[in-house]
Amino acid sequence: MSTTTTPAQTITAENILHLFPEVGTTLSAATPSRLDSPHQDDDLSGYDAEQIRLMDEVCIVLDTDDNPLGSASKKTCHLMTNINKGLLHRAFSVFLFHPTTHKLLLQQRASEKITFPDMWTNTCCSHPLAHPAETGHGDLASNVEGAKRAGQRKLGHELGIKAEQVPVSEFEFLTRIHYLAPSDGKWGEHEIDYILFIEADPELDINVNEVRDTAWVSQEELKQLFRDAERRIGKGRDFKFTPWFRLICESMLFEWWDAMIKGDLGRYIGESEIRRM
Repeated sequence: MSTTTTPAQTITAENILHLFPEVGTTLSAATPSRLDSPHQDDDLSGYDAEQIRLMDEVCIVLDTDDNPLGSASKKTCHLMTNINKGLLHRAFSVFLFHPTTHKLLLQQRASEKITFPDMWTNTCCSHPLAHPAETGHGDLASNVEGAKRAGQRKLGHELGIKAEQVPVSEFEFLTRIHYLAPSDGKWGEHEIDYILFIEADPELDINVNEVRDTAWVSQEELKQLFRDAERRIGKGRDFKFTPWFRLICESMLFEWWDAMIKGDLGRYIGESEIRRM
């Protein structure tokens, strides 16, 4: 798995504008900075129009300790030319489990997606916006609340899940992971990813521009899909999984999942250290 690449340098408040003049030094989701528009070059030529529009969303730019340094467009944050120079942003990954069967809801990313199209992953993965409701105030507790609000928002956008079916208060924050993963030669991820669990039995109204398919899986069914994908046999032979999902599965997911089923998830909630993958 191509997740061990290390950026050439670490960005700080002192060097960020020298390295990335397009990064805004304020946290505002109103507009990208003047050099930060995805429509000024050919990077997005040929992609889906709605996905190009979403590249204007403004992400939270971080140092490696998850301290906000400013903001930049989703496009800027996902270009490998910037990632290789150390550009890092905040993300979240929601894992939604059925409260009775304890199965995990997976999604297959739509073919229209610019990064990691057609890959299977956890229920919902995206980015808190550089906006007061989702940025937090620099402390972990408020950052977590912002990530939870972002998770609720994107569950609605991608899967049509109503906010009342996934109340912010019902999300559990487990930990943060810091990882880097190329998607192709041009795009990739370099994120500090907030891991969120929630139990719910929501009604789905899938946004086909975001999600190609969904599946509820047990632990054993997911493990079998991984085995099938590796051996190119069986039901999962054509499955490809996002790198962050594989990282989480290969580190702690099944231990957390067992604890949730046993009603013992509390001992894993609220980890303050960032896990470096």
